[in-house]
Parts: sequence; structure tokens; C-alpha cells
Amino acid sequence: MSRSLRHGALAATAIAFSIVSLSACAAGNNAESLQVRPDNAATSVGTIKVQNANVITQAEPEAEGPAVVVATLFNDGTEDEVLESITLPGTDVQVKLQPAKGTGPVEVPAGGRVILGGKGNASAVIEGGREAAQDGNVQQVVFKLSRTGDVGLGANVVPATGYYKDFGPSALPEAPAATPSGTPETGGSETPGTPSGETPESPAAGTPESPEAGTEQQGTPETATAGTTG
Repeated sequence: MSRSLRHGALAATAIAFSIVSLSACAAGNNAESLQVRPDNAATSVGTIKVQNANVITQAEPEAEGPAVVVATLFNDGTEDEVLESITLPGTDVQVKLQPAKGTGPVEVPAGGRVILGGKGNASAVIEGGREAAQDGNVQQVVFKLSRTGDVGLGANVVPATGYYKDFGPSALPEAPAATPSGTPETGGSETPGTPSGETPESPAAGTPESPEAGTEQQGTPETATAGTTG
């Protein structure tokens, strides 16, 4: 066999060995690490699926106000379901449910979905949010549906920043700033340089000052006494 043929055979063998080695690694116990996993919690019970579940708190750690539960509920069944309540096991907080429009229960239509959180969607507001959940923790959340029953999962607790900004709760309104004391009252302002209560005297406009009585007028000749020369 010529030298060139031997080199070609060795190269082909090396390539084939590399491919087999890579295939074996991919099929090994670490193959699951290559899968893309969602960051948000998801689960399913029967025909109900819950996806993208999170508990979102106020954006600022010092801010007071409620938190919210956000999630998307899918109903793959043939009958409508009603989301009767949401609870946070281990806490005493109440979660107030509100449909997207009007009043009444939050429904998950057959073959459809309902979104909790975000503008124009249904809402689930947690009163006393700071007492219920802390940022960075995983909070157990249970969705109770009229037909399926309880659907529970662990939801991440995150502040309303970045991607979650538009889905977070509204902060409590700030108290109006107090008006500073010592503000001068309007009206009754005094004229600068004039003592209070006194009116400045001024001569009548266009009126010249008259000379005092008894003052002789200049330019009038004196009359001589008439007499006869002697």
C-alpha cells in the first residue's frame, strides 16, 4: 500500500471514531442537560394546563402594596370551567379574582384559555403581598377549578421589573406633599415705603401752589401822592 493511501485510511478512521464518541456522549446520562427548560412553572391535571405561573411583587423592595399571581390556564376539555379561587398554602392572605370585563367569576372556556395578569386580562391580586411572598423564593400556589378541583404548583416570586414590569401590581398612591407654612396671604398688600394705615399726601394734579395772602405782586408801580408845588 502506498504512503498516500495509508494516510487517507488513518484519517477516515479518526473521523469515524470521533463521530461515534460524540454520539455516545449525547445519548448518555447527560443528554437531558441539552434540553431547554422554561423558567416559569407549569403543570397539568386532567384537561387543565397551567403555564407561566409567577407571583409578582412590587418593583421596589421598600414599596408597599399588593402582589399578583400571573398565569395562563388552558382548558382542553369540552365543558367550561370556573376558577373559583387561588390560595397560597402556608399563608393567611386572600387572593381577589377579577374577570377581564365586568363582574362575576373567572371562566376558562372549553377549548380556550384565560390569562391572569397584564393589561386587559383577568387579575388575581394578593392583598398584603409582602407578607405572603419574598423575592427569589418559590411560593406554592393552588388553583381551584369547578370541575377539575385543585391544581397546585410552585411559582417563582419575582419583582415587577424587566420582563415582568407590565404584569406587576400597582403601587399604593403616595400621600400628597404638605403645604409649607408661612405662605403670605393674598390681598391687602401694602404699598412699599408707606406706613400701614396711612395714605401718602400728594398735591392735586395740575394745581400750582398759590402765594400766601398779603404778598405784594412784583412789577406794579407805586402811585405818587397828588400835591401842589409851592
